[in-house]
Amino acid sequence: MIIKLLLLAGLAAAAYTLMHGRRSALSLLVRRGIALLALALGAVAVLFPDLVTQVAHAVGVGRGTDLVVYVLCVTFLFTTIGLHLRLAAMHDRYVELARQVALNAAQDEAPRAQAEIVRPRSADVG
Repeated sequence: MIIKLLLLAGLAAAAYTLMHGRRSALSLLVRRGIALLALALGAVAVLFPDLVTQVAHAVGVGRGTDLVVYVLCVTFLFTTIGLHLRLAAMHDRYVELARQVALNAAQDEAPRAQAEIVRPRSADVG
């Protein structure tokens, strides 16, 4: 029963991150802290595999392997959402850059176009 609540909380956090995810210094700090915690827990799981099974039984999962798979699924979901948010932000920056390039090119062309309009052509004269 506890595992169901933990998994639902993880999925709810993933949904919240997807809807309201913003890159800030605090979110970067939290992500790095979670990554370090995951590395430490991974090291403990490698050194003491029976502990993973005990934790799995404590949260209502039959085997430690199943618990690891559940955690990896939620982790993969957060990773996918993070990459999606990063790509969306990068796309927005590229759109803004393309707009600036187009405006700069138009401003560079404007004086030449203005000069061609004002200056008469040699075929028109005479």
